[in-house]
Amino acid sequence: MSDDNHTLPYPAADSEHPTLVIPGEGQDAPTPRRRKRWPWVIAMVLVVLAVLVVAAEFIARAVLPGVVRSIVIEQLDLPADQQLDVQADGILLPQLIGGRLDDLHLSTDSVTLEGITGAVDVTAQGVPLRGGDLDGAAGTIRIDESQFTELLSGTELPVDTVAFEAPDATVSGSVSVLGVAIPISLTVTPGVAEGDLELTPVGLSVGGLEIDAEQVGSSLGALGADLTQTQRVCIADRLPAGLTLTDLQIDGSVAVIDVDVDGAIVTDESLQQAGVCPQS
Repeated sequence: MSDDNHTLPYPAADSEHPTLVIPGEGQDAPTPRRRKRWPWVIAMVLVVLAVLVVAAEFIARAVLPGVVRSIVIEQLDLPADQQLDVQADGILLPQLIGGRLDDLHLSTDSVTLEGITGAVDVTAQGVPLRGGDLDGAAGTIRIDESQFTELLSGTELPVDTVAFEAPDATVSGSVSVLGVAIPISLTVTPGVAEGDLELTPVGLSVGGLEIDAEQVGSSLGALGADLTQTQRVCIADRLPAGLTLTDLQIDGSVAVIDVDVDGAIVTDESLQQAGVCPQS
């Protein structure tokens, strides 16, 4: 073969003639950037925790009323079928973990305590879940005319019936004068003084006739004089010893009695029993 057509050599690589690199050849293709997944994982965990907390709160609210109801019925020796509504304020889980409820409301349309039946609404503060006394409690007792009559039945007043006409109550009965029964109606404004029921006379009728204080004294003697004076009636023996009367007002067809509750009533059995009136 002739050397007249010899092959020329490739030019030497230099800065003026850089070698071109075809994309995708001679080097690895760039790796796609992976997105971080941990924020999504944390978000999922938070959502699950939130759902669990809400579920636990619902469970606590479903279970707590039944537990409290059972304890109250047992402590006060109430009938097993006693109607009693229980409601706790605020978010329960932190309170349950802390072992103390901030506020607990108990209410019933009808309950009998020491022979007196009425509607009761009580709010307790600082209720311990692991034993101990309440921080405090207060409530109201609502009784109708028949139960108010029962409340006064142990007094010296001539009480057969009681009629309400706010703010007063009219006590009706009869007294015996020379062997003759004389009907008497005494209108009083009820209140509370040092835990006792206080009755302030505002009107009196004898035999259907309105009479003044002087006529009462001359007609009925010592009994008449007593009827025209403000009377204090102890009803401590008709209520648990842990309850103290703080106010009483007539509201429509019911007497509304405000009471203060000793926080130790949940642990001291003597406070759950009927109170004692001083001997006259």
